Amino acid sequence: MRSTRRDCSVPDGVNDETSPRRWLFVLTILVGSFLLFQVQPMVARMVLPKLGGAPAVWNSAMLVYQALLLGGYAYAHWLGRFAVRRQATIHVALFLVAALWLPIGIAQIAPPGPGQEALWVPLLLLASIGPVFFVVSAQAPLMQRWFAADSRAGDPYYLYAASNLGSFAGLISYPALVEPSLPLAAQSWGWTAGYALLVLLVAASAAARWHSHGVTADGDDGAAEEPRPTWRRQVHWLLIAAVPSGLMLSTTTHLTTDIVAMPLLWVLPLGLYLLSFVIAFSTAARLTQIITLIAPVVLLAVGGLGLLSAGTGSMMVAIASLAMLFVVATALHGYLYHLRPAAQHLTLFYLVMSAGGVLGGLFAALFAPLIFDWVYEHPLLILAAAMLLPLPALFPWDKWLKLEPRTARLAALLLVAVAAFGCLRMVLDWSGILDSAVAAWGIAIFLIGILLIGRRWAFVAVLALLMIGVGGWDTITESFTGARVRSYFGVYTVTDYPATHQRRLAHGTTLHGLQRTDAAERRNPTTYYGHQSGVGLTLDKAEALAGPNASIGIVGLGAGTLACYRRPGQHWTIFEIDPVMVQIARDPGKFTFLSDCAGDTPIVIGDARLQIAQQPPGRFDVLVIDAFSSDAIPLHLLTKEAIGIYRRALKPDGILLIHISNRFFGLEPVLAEEAKARGWSAAIRMDPGPVGDELGDLTGSNWVALTATPQRMEQLTGELRPRRDASEDGAWVPLEARAHFDRWTDDYASTLPVLLWKHIIGGRDE
Repeated sequence: MRSTRRDCSVPDGVNDETSPRRWLFVLTILVGSFLLFQVQPMVARMVLPKLGGAPAVWNSAMLVYQALLLGGYAYAHWLGRFAVRRQATIHVALFLVAALWLPIGIAQIAPPGPGQEALWVPLLLLASIGPVFFVVSAQAPLMQRWFAADSRAGDPYYLYAASNLGSFAGLISYPALVEPSLPLAAQSWGWTAGYALLVLLVAASAAARWHSHGVTADGDDGAAEEPRPTWRRQVHWLLIAAVPSGLMLSTTTHLTTDIVAMPLLWVLPLGLYLLSFVIAFSTAARLTQIITLIAPVVLLAVGGLGLLSAGTGSMMVAIASLAMLFVVATALHGYLYHLRPAAQHLTLFYLVMSAGGVLGGLFAALFAPLIFDWVYEHPLLILAAAMLLPLPALFPWDKWLKLEPRTARLAALLLVAVAAFGCLRMVLDWSGILDSAVAAWGIAIFLIGILLIGRRWAFVAVLALLMIGVGGWDTITESFTGARVRSYFGVYTVTDYPATHQRRLAHGTTLHGLQRTDAAERRNPTTYYGHQSGVGLTLDKAEALAGPNASIGIVGLGAGTLACYRRPGQHWTIFEIDPVMVQIARDPGKFTFLSDCAGDTPIVIGDARLQIAQQPPGRFDVLVIDAFSSDAIPLHLLTKEAIGIYRRALKPDGILLIHISNRFFGLEPVLAEEAKARGWSAAIRMDPGPVGDELGDLTGSNWVALTATPQRMEQLTGELRPRRDASEDGAWVPLEARAHFDRWTDDYASTLPVLLWKHIIGGRDE
């Protein structure tokens, strides 16, 4: 690794009797990074009720955060041309100006006109937190530059490890400690106190370097000037930074799409990504070297599964994918550290690194869902990592055999040809599982890849062949069948099962719809929506409850299964956030529930809470909320304010029906507390589903009914049964409350108290 030693003479004006005060700069960077990773989820919680959960909203938010972060790094680079004293004056002044935006809150600006949402969302976020986010984001590079202004301080780059350690602490502490403990107003004031502490620390850091001339881009640091890094080197930095950033996002998508869907799963890849910086930029050089040495092996062993779309649901595969991300990110970030320039070009280095992170994020989060019908960005980024990783030969067989370079190249080409033949055999023998014949060829290709580490073109080719052999060919060919489609919400696959006369809609590993393909059965409700489910019992009684012209609202379309409960004369409205789901449900070539039973039903596209708020008061007799069965629940649809919006849209004796079946969240206490606070009647139908289901079409489900009128509840449920009788036909039972459970509001709500930890640890599937 190259040396970064500099002339250690003390510049004029620097007091030789004072220490470099390393602790002060470490603490300042830690606090700044911690605050940066606290404010993002906090603001997301604040704006969620106003903006809803549509992906265009959160893509806009991500762009704003990335732009502000990149702007902060560019500002730090620009500021570096001045002496530290002037830098400090400008920076502290900006801190004080940005303080006018505190405490953190949502700006009051005029609502957008039709079609202006794409511009309005960034404007709202910029007006709400733009100045404070901008000035805090400049901390990491700027404090390192100030630290390096004292020639005795040593290498400033290790402070970037402290920056990412602070980011990691902010990332973990918000969902684990801050969100469950404090309402948003208290969070905002707490963040304001942290901001005040940061201003004091920045001022103290400035005082510690007040008499320093600083390290400028012109080399004015008392040391020999080092040339500006070439454009080629800067592009190299950009690409090395982009791949781990994109791989972090693609790993999250790949895990939730084809391995296992789990709440808060996004925290793990992002946390490991941040920790990789901590190791790579720390003084643990030996650890980084070891990780770099094993990275190509891990890339072969785990990255070889990168094109597999079988939906294994295996926790071991999930753990292996996370391990690969950590190893590859650490190796690439260690390579970046190895390529770092002199301290005088420090801010340029971090500016290019930040741009690389933005580039990787844009590719994985914005462009890939538009371009691909599956998470192809994941294997592409794995191959990109193989192209960029340091590849020291583990087994220099060409040297052991004393081969001439030309002979060694021919031998490598022969090994690639053997791997190609093995890949062909795997494709021909592939049956959806890794049987002995496929596994044998897979191991052979893996061993060939090990031998070819050190020969980049051959190593990348063998890795690609291994991906194709392990289920990758099936994944690629399925893209040409039209059975799979992708949106910002995920990957949807429609699959026929002729043996059981079923057609299934899968959202990653989660079943989202099922229809019988035999004509006699195709209108029958399936999965969570059978006649003995809570929604089935309610909709079957809709005419008796509200007359022949009942008005019914449905939130969540799925395959359109509920449509065949509609009766002549009823007025239905369906709310669906994902336009792709609407296309699937309306396509008779995929599902016919809508076309058979309710083809003229209006479908309102958008966030349900925002759309229902625009409905006339007292419109619905029954309102069905079916949006909580996946791994990530739209929390803003269950708060006091959200229920108030539903109440306004319901008639005085209307029924609110909420589907709470979930692998990972026990939502019953949330609704029990809400019913208690409102004085409403509430009951739950816990349908066992498969009992007596000869066709295998039904799934167990939990549906909660709430109404402000006890008489209407009695009409629906009859006399409530004891919970021990919950599985009996048509039985409704009381909700189970939890002592000392805090009511969910827009200001305070946390999913941690309702997480079903045993299901997360056990990896239970639906």
